[in-house]
Amino acid sequence: MIIVKTREEIELMRESALVVSKTLGMLASEVKPGVTTLHLDKLAEEFIRDHDAIPGFLGLYDFPNTLCMSPNAQVVHGIPNNTPLEEGDIISIDCGAIKNDFYGDHAYTFPVGEVSPEVERLLQVTKESLYVGIAALKVGNRVGDVGYAIQKFTEEAGYGVVRELVGHGIGRKMHEDPEMPNYGRRGRGKKLVEGMVVAIEPMTNMGTHRIKQLRDGWTILTADGKPSAHFEHDVAIIDGKPEILSTFKYIYQALGIESDEEDAFRQEVLTV
Repeated sequence: MIIVKTREEIELMRESALVVSKTLGMLASEVKPGVTTLHLDKLAEEFIRDHDAIPGFLGLYDFPNTLCMSPNAQVVHGIPNNTPLEEGDIISIDCGAIKNDFYGDHAYTFPVGEVSPEVERLLQVTKESLYVGIAALKVGNRVGDVGYAIQKFTEEAGYGVVRELVGHGIGRKMHEDPEMPNYGRRGRGKKLVEGMVVAIEPMTNMGTHRIKQLRDGWTILTADGKPSAHFEHDVAIIDGKPEILSTFKYIYQALGIESDEEDAFRQEVLTV
């Protein structure tokens, strides 16, 4: 059952999402060769707690850390460790926080130093597919319309769309109805309704869409060992249209990047 949120609840969820956004923005300047994912994880936990919030992943389903840190061929759910990042790596950082009794949850895949043109294209296409999916999140459409839009865009670019892992509704629980696959058929699935809030999160593989899991019970990798990228936003339907509650602008501010990619999905442009 889809749990519709009031405008007041959506504003509280925006605060939760922005804690995550600011955490990712803080981490953006820390992602560099020689840094360990466990160090980044500790920074994130401290930052979230300093902002009157609680790490949303720590202990969730017994996950042991604050961040899911997934480098290179890891798709999602990587466990932070003491292995240093290397020049040319990519690292997906998925972060969650609880504030006002609501969850925020989104992700960004960072290049570590300079990456190859092929990897840079993977990151760009995956991020673009996120906004393609968000544009389809509107009253009158169905879940399948969002997944179809992401899948069509991604596969036309020559990449694999992960099937086993999907986006989701979000609210007082991390995972609520509906599931939001990154593939689908137009006109299929649950109706999109006013006041729903979801996490849309394309997971895109450079090669095959197939995946495998490590024995740690968490880490998901591409089956062929090729890189994977992951981007995620929290999005509400307000006045029939999608509005992004999270933002990558703190990341861009830290990295000196100019972007207006989110502006079409905001009633008011954030000041950061």
